[in-house]
Amino acid sequence: MTYLAKPKLRHPTLPANRLGYTRRDYEGKISTLCAGCGHDAISAAIVQACWELEVEPHRVAKLSGIGCSSKTPDYFLGASHGFNSVHGRMPSVLTGANLANRDLIYLGVSGDGDSASIGLGQFAHLIRRGVNMTYIVENNGVYGLTKGQFSATADRGSKAKRGAINRDSPIDMVALALQLGVSYVARSFSGDKDQLVPLIKGALNHRGSAFLDVLSPCVAFNNHPGSTKSYDYVREHNDAVNRLDFMPHRDAIGAQYGPGEVIEITQHDGSLLRLRKLADGYDAGDRLAAMNHIHMHQARGEIVTGLLYIDPEADDLHENLATTRTPLNQLTEADLCPGANALDALNAELR
Repeated sequence: MTYLAKPKLRHPTLPANRLGYTRRDYEGKISTLCAGCGHDAISAAIVQACWELEVEPHRVAKLSGIGCSSKTPDYFLGASHGFNSVHGRMPSVLTGANLANRDLIYLGVSGDGDSASIGLGQFAHLIRRGVNMTYIVENNGVYGLTKGQFSATADRGSKAKRGAINRDSPIDMVALALQLGVSYVARSFSGDKDQLVPLIKGALNHRGSAFLDVLSPCVAFNNHPGSTKSYDYVREHNDAVNRLDFMPHRDAIGAQYGPGEVIEITQHDGSLLRLRKLADGYDAGDRLAAMNHIHMHQARGEIVTGLLYIDPEADDLHENLATTRTPLNQLTEADLCPGANALDALNAELR
């Protein structure tokens, strides 16, 4: 549809990086997500991070699964390679692409439904293998495309749009990633651009698996039962000739708070997030301390944000497998078919 096309005109004084690219060169199509969705703020942070890092867009491979979050790669880095896989299978597709061409920068975008439910096994194996990539989970605790059911990251006791109470314990993606051996792990909030952009830049520069859990409020499911302005009430009292859906405009939620501070974020449905930013003296090099820190503040009802753990000496999958430095798509026939002597030597090693 033509209204989704961005205008080609741009202001002549837009700043450019050393490659000559402006921030607009790192954008994609116009978002079709609900106005005010936190996912769009994450896309903007990715654009800003890649522009500041002076990344060549054609060197980026962006992959996703299914869900609102998995639509977002269409909204940034329009000149990059892209692949939208099936539900929960982004990690295995990305792993295969990475093994075939190690020269690209791999960015996987997923959601809490895509990664913490059907894709949990795929997530676990990608993380433990140390695939050199940045893995961003846009975490809103619901299945947005299928009308707001609880996802596996929804907090126990949280209330759904239709009044149901979640009785299940949540999966903490950050704690799980730490236990599986991730070498770069961080948590942030979609409305805190000052924190999120540096975390994305650090993840893109990290060798090995880098994982970011980004809390991203869903604006579509904040109408409550009993309201005459709710979608359900209108549908029940409207004799319509067809079925339409309308998502009202919501302002994006922002946050500014200093290191060591706690802030309460009121979401569109009235619920509260209590975010605690890591203090300046926090040691991000201790994996066990990071896990204890997360659980200690979780018991207080606080969600810790910032760079929780990093291993600057981490290995990646290629180093562990001793793969060739040459991408597979650049190998010659002689490389791929070295002859009977090479096969005999390989078989001898396996005896």
